[in-house]
Amino acid sequence: MNHMANLTLIYGLRLLPEGEVTEIHDATLKLANGHEAHVTMHVIEGSRAQIEAQLKQSLSAFFDFYPEI
Repeated sequence: MNHMANLTLIYGLRLLPEGEVTEIHDATLKLANGHEAHVTMHVIEGSRAQIEAQLKQSLSAFFDFYPEI
């Protein structure tokens, strides 16, 4: 069994009334090596149940990109 280093997951959540957001920018991260990285922000709109379902599906799909984890 391969051992993988611990990871850091960066995320943020905020609920606003639908139609309230007019612009979204990527978040900038400062890395220990002095470089910068960017986190793409995503928008999900709908009812609470729709948002929760889409968020769970998106999180699952995100980890599908990293099958080695």
